[in-house]
Amino acid sequence: MRTIGYLAAALAVVLSPISATSQSMTPMRGEVRSFTDAFAVRVFPGNPYDQRIRVEVHVYDQDFQPVDAKITPSAFLLAGQASRPVLVVVPFDGANERKVRICTESIPFPSEQTQIRAQICGKFFGHRRS
Repeated sequence: MRTIGYLAAALAVVLSPISATSQSMTPMRGEVRSFTDAFAVRVFPGNPYDQRIRVEVHVYDQDFQPVDAKITPSAFLLAGQASRPVLVVVPFDGANERKVRICTESIPFPSEQTQIRAQICGKFFGHRRS
């Protein structure tokens, strides 16, 4: 039954990816209404570069403290000029509303000269309806 609730929450999110090479994640903000103890957001990390990159997705609260969210997949390789969907399920933890930041981080390969970790975050607001 809980899985059905998560799927219903995911279907309630109508956030489509926007093709843009200047961003590494779409959408950058969203508002979700859920009837369950969690809300779901589908984000699309993108790689505007020609080389593949390693990507990790993390969820933080408004103070950038980690949130125990389910992220599928949470880490992966992303080909050049590509994007892929990532499902993020965030628990309300007893609250009726929750603001989170979903962040995409590109992780440099150990053999690369430049060891810069790029991070871009979007803001998402979940409302629980009873």
